[in-house]
Amino acid sequence: MSLDDAQLSTAAQKLHEPLEAQLSSALQRAAELVEQDYHGESATEVGARLLEIAKSSLHPDIAAAFQPDPAELDRAARAVIEASRE
Repeated sequence: MSLDDAQLSTAAQKLHEPLEAQLSSALQRAAELVEQDYHGESATEVGARLLEIAKSSLHPDIAAAFQPDPAELDRAARAVIEASRE
């Protein structure tokens, strides 16, 4: 997960690396959970579950501001679907 510096507040820019690591970790954990419980849902549904689970593990302020790029979220969802088929 990467963050666009242009969209970050001054405070968030100072915390860029730790914030990016926290978001990546939350999304990775969500991917693991969704992969374990995958039952043929579409990429859109998997993406929504990824986002919901990832946000639930973040501080509420961070979760409220977490809006991943839709294409990046779709790639993550498709990777979860592929991994569950292996």
